[in-house]
Amino acid sequence: MGKRIYNFNAGPAALPLPVLEEIRDNFLDYKGSGMSIIEASHRSKWFDDVINDAVDRTKRLLGLGDNFDVLFIQGGASLQFCMIPMNLTIEDKPVDYINTGTWSTKAIKEAQIQGKDVRVLASSEDKDFYYIPKDFQVNEDASYLHFTSNNTIKGTQWAKFPESGDVPLICDMSSDFMSRPFDANPFGMIYAGAQKNIGPSGSAMVLLRKDMLDRVPDNIPTMLKYSTFAEKNSMFNTPSCFVIYTTQLVLKWLEETIGGLKEMERMNKEKAKVLYDFIDRSDFYRGTAANDSRSLMNVTFRLPDEDLEKRFVDEALKEGMGGLKGHRSLGGCRASIYNATGMEAIKALVEFMAEFEKREG
Repeated sequence: MGKRIYNFNAGPAALPLPVLEEIRDNFLDYKGSGMSIIEASHRSKWFDDVINDAVDRTKRLLGLGDNFDVLFIQGGASLQFCMIPMNLTIEDKPVDYINTGTWSTKAIKEAQIQGKDVRVLASSEDKDFYYIPKDFQVNEDASYLHFTSNNTIKGTQWAKFPESGDVPLICDMSSDFMSRPFDANPFGMIYAGAQKNIGPSGSAMVLLRKDMLDRVPDNIPTMLKYSTFAEKNSMFNTPSCFVIYTTQLVLKWLEETIGGLKEMERMNKEKAKVLYDFIDRSDFYRGTAANDSRSLMNVTFRLPDEDLEKRFVDEALKEGMGGLKGHRSLGGCRASIYNATGMEAIKALVEFMAEFEKREG
């Protein structure tokens, strides 16, 4: 095997090395079946065990009761932007959104396209989305309140989720899902594109509270109904089998190797602190997110000028650190330090940053 880099990509992103090794070792013959898991029928016992184990581990890790369905839906988080208002809007009731950047903006647009009564409850657009809004009043007449828990592009994250009373929360947790424990009870739905923290691209995990299924209208396409996936354990048609298999292994790693989400959160806070502390001590690097809104998953920063940023990214790659270029819409630099990116990678990055500053600062 060639030398692996320290992977700071924002998504598709780093996966735990033990997961990749298990996939490699079992890829041609999965558990004595004589087939790869990507060749096995999704109706087979082998895959049935995979998806059921993924569901069970998800519920254990998050402490979910039987009042939640765990679904796998193709199309990533972006498809959920349109499925949510289509399925979960109560007739004659508005839908509320909090806008913290690109992904929230896209979700709002999809609800508006459908002619829903969309209200933007709060927004951080006034400061280019570099903070999480805190002063807002929840509307009791809303069908739901949607927000994005972590903004990969701007490097912001909700440290504490909004309180919405009887209005169900709906959250896009794509980029910090399974990074910390939380109380799922206030949520009507949680969804996450797999490719950032729990698996490869091609599918979203959807945690749907069962009472939300009562809202699903009859007159929408079959493959856009949550009830279709809930009634068939995500296998109404052929699901993204490899994504689900990999996700199952990541959940196993989280549960059995890491020891659960409380320990994962501790590790993530420790990693982020090392990197943010270095940036804060420097006069050469500048963090972009507001201090009280900083993400534990995506650390965004700038150098004195764009030429230095380009050289920084290029030289880092030569030193075995990839994915440090900021989002194409923003520029700058970004280190995505998801669950699978360990402290060794953070220390290597900080060491490189110090050397680059000494040479160029």
